[in-house]
Amino acid sequence: MTDETPLDLRRKRLIYRSSYRGSKEADLFLGAFARARVPTMPDDQLDRFEALLEEHDPDIMDWILERQPMPEVYRNDVMALLQAFRLTP
Repeated sequence: MTDETPLDLRRKRLIYRSSYRGSKEADLFLGAFARARVPTMPDDQLDRFEALLEEHDPDIMDWILERQPMPEVYRNDVMALLQAFRLTP
């Protein structure tokens, strides 16, 4: 039997889903971000991050890197965290 809560399982699922997207660029960046930030995200941020993960990798990366205009729905605190995140300190 496990002592994991539904929230713990959700966080693990989001970290896994972020790390195995299909494109190497997204796997590396979103996976590292998720490992660093998801464990402490409140439910509302988890909701926004999970919604973003429904999008295609090239679109997500283009929005993060500001190569393409970002849809208004993703102009939020989670995207700001993604844009400020760096793989190296």
